[in-house]
Amino acid sequence: MQLGFVGTGTMGNPMARCLLEAGHQLTVHDLRREATTNLCDLGARWAETPRAAAEGSEVVFTSLPGPAEVERAVLDTSMGILAGLTSGGTRAAGDQPPPDVRGYIDMTTNSPGIVRRIADECKARGVAMLDAPVSGRPPGMTIMAGGDVTTFAAYRPLLACMGRNIFHVGETGAGCIAKLVTQYLGYSNFVTALEGLLIAAKADIDLGVLAQIVPVSAGASRTFDNIPRAVFSGEFVSGGTLDIVAKDLHLACELAREVGAPAHIGVIADDVFRRAQTQGWGQRGFPIAARVLEAMAGVELRAPATTDGARYEDRDPRRG
Repeated sequence: MQLGFVGTGTMGNPMARCLLEAGHQLTVHDLRREATTNLCDLGARWAETPRAAAEGSEVVFTSLPGPAEVERAVLDTSMGILAGLTSGGTRAAGDQPPPDVRGYIDMTTNSPGIVRRIADECKARGVAMLDAPVSGRPPGMTIMAGGDVTTFAAYRPLLACMGRNIFHVGETGAGCIAKLVTQYLGYSNFVTALEGLLIAAKADIDLGVLAQIVPVSAGASRTFDNIPRAVFSGEFVSGGTLDIVAKDLHLACELAREVGAPAHIGVIADDVFRRAQTQGWGQRGFPIAARVLEAMAGVELRAPATTDGARYEDRDPRRG
């Protein structure tokens, strides 16, 4: 198929590469042209604008930092994707139509409200749409899709090029809701785990020993497993930046308010990440938010590296 891909950064680039490796023809755009260099070396064609990436494409993907970037890339009246992605004369993926309809798939962790607004614009123009945010890294990542079930079935073969665990969650926006819930769980748990460790540190418990106890006790979680390497070392390295994590958690808390659900722990975690952003740490790994809580407690969470490297490998909660 002839595909377009807008946003070839940390997540979008390997996803686009999977589509190329599956034999699809790809036109790519990113604000940083250098982010597309490796894809063009593999045969992708560079486009100057999102509109240019959409023109001639049967399906266009976006993988962008957040809602504002998606709105701009899709809805800009002169340079946006919908300006170039018009219906007619194309086929859908696989053997299941809708025939003669072009498609748009947003793989950004986005706001459900923004996704629904864009879906309405797509429908008015005869363009099929899915919201399909992801967790993990291609080709084994999890994909959570919202949208019409027929559209999902038609484009599932494309999603399968990039992910192993593919779910149809429900109507438009449901994919984003599922992703925001998983982000809420992961990052709220991260802050809770840090607070527990600070209790231990203030009470003079050996953090290295405690880090071996937690994974085989009631406090076990994949989120906790990220802490000994990323925080105890003082390096705060991870697969996700603080800005991206803060955005995702804030969107999750906004969703909780919209639907009238309690989000007390998430609000606290949201505050921690936003405080870390005000320190200028937005492009650092998200575990650097630990420094906010360390300052409150007056103690640092530092301990020698564990000898059990397999147990405490880097496990970014964004990766499901």
